[in-house]
Amino acid sequence: MVQAKSWILAKHFDGFPKNSDFNLKVEELPEPKNGEVVLEAVFLSVDPYMRPFSKLYMKEGDVMIGTQVAKVIQSKNSAFPVGSHVVSSCGWRTHSISDGKDLTPVISDWPKDVSLSLALGAIGMPGLTALHGLEDVLGLKEGETLLVNAAAGAVGSVVGQIAKIKGCKVVGSAGSEAKVAFLKELGFDEAFNYKTVSSLEEALRKASPDGYDCFFENVGGDFSYVALQQMKYFGRVAVCGSISMYNDATPQIGPFPHLAIMWKELKVEGFMQSRWKDRHPESLRRLMGWYREGKLQCREHVTKGFENMPAAFMGMLKGDNTGKAVIAV
Repeated sequence: MVQAKSWILAKHFDGFPKNSDFNLKVEELPEPKNGEVVLEAVFLSVDPYMRPFSKLYMKEGDVMIGTQVAKVIQSKNSAFPVGSHVVSSCGWRTHSISDGKDLTPVISDWPKDVSLSLALGAIGMPGLTALHGLEDVLGLKEGETLLVNAAAGAVGSVVGQIAKIKGCKVVGSAGSEAKVAFLKELGFDEAFNYKTVSSLEEALRKASPDGYDCFFENVGGDFSYVALQQMKYFGRVAVCGSISMYNDATPQIGPFPHLAIMWKELKVEGFMQSRWKDRHPESLRRLMGWYREGKLQCREHVTKGFENMPAAFMGMLKGDNTGKAVIAV
């Protein structure tokens, strides 16, 4: 029998999450049936989407949602032999049983010298979000100017690097001087600390006096309103997230950007990477190719220990991480 640990949503978050919102559960897993496998988590992911999704799709007592890279330790399913690795959406669990329908095998020729944790980051969901947002939502073209906020995070850091690969000017904002330095290391043309600038409007104008063709939006709130005023006519906006609003106990109200959207004839589109699921295998290979060529750098913020998942989650929401936040079991 395999002993499995899982983190439970004990209470829906009211404002910023607290330790008391989580409970650790321990149980014995039954033997797998025909067609099933037993998984052991190797790396787990914490991501901003978990905060709003928990309210929309979870009830108290559920296992926290999320993805992990797991190793197959028992198998009665020939598609997933013992020792193989998969990406699973089974949530915050050390061990789980699956019939295989919710599993995605890690790229078959994954290089042995590349950490499997990247399957949760730049060569996983965040990388796919960046790639499809740039190509399929924004239609980014060579020579254009792109603005990305939360630029030192798991998605934003990949967004900026792909835009540079495509020959664009990239402006990024982040929340510390260390993160700004990281963006410069990645090749961003301009980067600034939104927490210390005297005027966000002036900082954006200084970084790109002619405005912005494209805006990859991760933050929402006041930043979004100010940025939209500086879009070029017929600019495009990809709305990926709004992390500045996820922990609000009382929803933010205004200012409203509709005049800027109308007068500048902007295209604003929300999206999730799952829309292009049929293309994910090809997209992941492209991301891996850029990584192997040295064109895509992958910074990770690694927390050790399954017992530290709530702390890692809350730290990520506070912006403690540079790059992708992962937990190593």
